[in-house]
Formats: sequence, C-alpha cells, structure tokens
Amino acid sequence: MKSREELQALNCTPIEDLIEEDFGTVGTPERDAFELECDAFIIGERLKQVRKNMGMTQEELATKVGARRSFISKIENGNTDVRLSTIARVFQGLGRRINIAVI
Repeated sequence: MKSREELQALNCTPIEDLIEEDFGTVGTPERDAFELECDAFIIGERLKQVRKNMGMTQEELATKVGARRSFISKIENGNTDVRLSTIARVFQGLGRRINIAVI
C-alpha cells in the first residue's frame, strides 16, 4: 500500500480522503451509516462467494436453513438488517462458521 505522500506524488487522492469527502469523518451519523452499509455488502458478497463455490443456488441454501430464497438474496445484496444468529445459521448451512473481530 502506498503512503499518502506517494499517492500525492502520483497525483492520486487517498481513498480515505474520498470517503471522508462524500460521507463525513469517522463518528458522524453519515459516516456510521456508510460503514454499516459497507459491512452488510462485505458479508453479502462473502456469502454469495461461498455459496457459489459450493455450487449451491440461493433456493437450495434457503431450503437448507429454513428461509426463503428472497431472504438469501436480500442478505447477498446487503438489503436487509440481519441478526448475527441468522448470519451464523446461514453460513452453518454452507458448512462454515463465522468469526467476528472487533477492531
């Protein structure tokens, strides 16, 4: 990863500066909402990747965990607020466990 100085020398703006410009500084309500949306997106993309790698459809996963296909789709698209226990159950249906890090 290039330093801020290296990026500026290349006439590039650090991504953190762009995010701050669009969504505010860390700790503001706008930034907090953005960060939560990013987390939901990452979880959804990871779920989709694991499911597809296993050759499973959304319908098959939904049936396995007792949910609707539309619910799996909402998770994969980051369009729903899901409880941690639900995420754990869905990944368990894929034979996986989740690991959470607080940073």
